[in-house]
Amino acid sequence: ILFVCLGNICRSPLAEAIFNHKLKNQGLEKRIMSDSVGTSNYHVGEKPDSRTIKIAEEYGVPIDHKGKQFKKNDVEIFDYIIAMDSCNFRNIVRKSGGESKKMMLLRNFDYKDRGKAVPDPWYGGAEEFENVYQIINRSLDEFILFLRKKHTL
Repeated sequence: ILFVCLGNICRSPLAEAIFNHKLKNQGLEKRIMSDSVGTSNYHVGEKPDSRTIKIAEEYGVPIDHKGKQFKKNDVEIFDYIIAMDSCNFRNIVRKSGGESKKMMLLRNFDYKDRGKAVPDPWYGGAEEFENVYQIINRSLDEFILFLRKKHTL
């Protein structure tokens, strides 16, 4: 599973961390692998934003990541590419040379606001990061149910 946002320091590394934490709690960590990237190269090699780290720590979610940029061959490597918003979805389609059924929006799995964007909390404060955490958390619960059913996990 590859989670994708713009800079790979807020939303996508948080999604990766929450996802891995949920997998571990469900005994699936050896069956599913995940990573995260950004469509831009703004923060390659950097740790996640300090506010991302803080919100993850508040929920007991370990986060250890260095920013990376999406590459065309990621489409060949990963079974699912999960974008945080439609702009980054379009970017991965363009960068990979075409749309694939393995490309999805994370909030396609959000029962509250299906199909909407995970808002970028970059310009916000603690409240925006909390909101993003809650959106990602509930969307990933549904995504994991989807994976369990589709792949009989």
